[in-house]
Amino acid sequence: MGNPLDAPNTSEKPLAITMGDAAGIGPEIIAKAYREQPAWMSGSFVVGDVATMRRAAHLVTPSGRLALPVAVIATPQEALAVPSHCMAVLQLGAALESVPFGRVDAKAGALAGQCVEWAADAALQGQIAALVTAPLHKEALHAAGAPYNQFPGHTELLQDRTARFLGKSVAEVPVRMMLANDELRTVLVSIHMSMRHALEAVTFDNVLQTLRITHQALSQVLGRTPRIAVAGLNPHAGEGGLFGREELEIIGPAMEAARALGCNVSGPWAPDTVFMRARNAGGAPGEFDVVVAMYHDQGLIPVKYLGVEKGVNVTLGLPLVRTSPDHGTAFDIAGTGRADASSLIEAVRMARALSSGAGNLPPGRPKAN
Repeated sequence: MGNPLDAPNTSEKPLAITMGDAAGIGPEIIAKAYREQPAWMSGSFVVGDVATMRRAAHLVTPSGRLALPVAVIATPQEALAVPSHCMAVLQLGAALESVPFGRVDAKAGALAGQCVEWAADAALQGQIAALVTAPLHKEALHAAGAPYNQFPGHTELLQDRTARFLGKSVAEVPVRMMLANDELRTVLVSIHMSMRHALEAVTFDNVLQTLRITHQALSQVLGRTPRIAVAGLNPHAGEGGLFGREELEIIGPAMEAARALGCNVSGPWAPDTVFMRARNAGGAPGEFDVVVAMYHDQGLIPVKYLGVEKGVNVTLGLPLVRTSPDHGTAFDIAGTGRADASSLIEAVRMARALSSGAGNLPPGRPKAN
């Protein structure tokens, strides 16, 4: 099998990148990725607004250089014929009225949601190989009103769209968030909810479901049974019940049930040390392939500490490949051209690897031209 990052031929499917919130850094990091890494971005296209992407292309153009050309396409397949050093854009609906940088705008939120829906449908229908989602703004998404105000973020929106496509309820399409870089992977039992609700979400069924989804997804990625470490909920993983009984009464029994299904799970381990044990650092492989964390911040803080520019968000459990950069819309720097495209490029890299069936991530990162 060839390198999944080679320029695709006409028999391959393109990669879709949703524009994200037009008031944030999404458009400019996309344009910067096309400008700095044309070989890696070849065979992909942007779903969004042509004028917004042209604005972004000019924004990231160095002084005295020509702006990145934008090719307007009507179908995903046309992206495969677009030459390198050119950004293909598929206009979704009517042109977006220009929105100011760094401000919550309902129009931008609505278009960001529509882009995700379109790309999800295209992936489910087999028109694209995978989708990479640039950051959307949750407040803008909520300001857009129904149906977007019912979704806390990308993951829930994609889950709902997939359930509709399959004719199932959302509960029948369980998904999990995995955040990954070259040093650490972590999967979360719960994602966007309050701390109180996150504690309530640590149930036997939710923990077991997370272990099953993690086992299935990473078995495909690694080509073998993954070594799954389970983080405890309480300090010192409960210290035998002294600091809480969730490890004894919920997490441990769920792990036993997962083992009975063929999962290689260990723990529950003290959450303040398990991530260090799983980390691949200095050429030394970690003890585990992935850590299952009990709630959002427990799992994401360690990965983000290693470098937001390296992290990639992957949605597990869907019948499609979706990745995303590990950062938000960064309204404070939007429009300045200073945003770093590294995490987006990593997301493209991972999406290509996963959709190609190549298994593990390709080694190394692209070098600037």
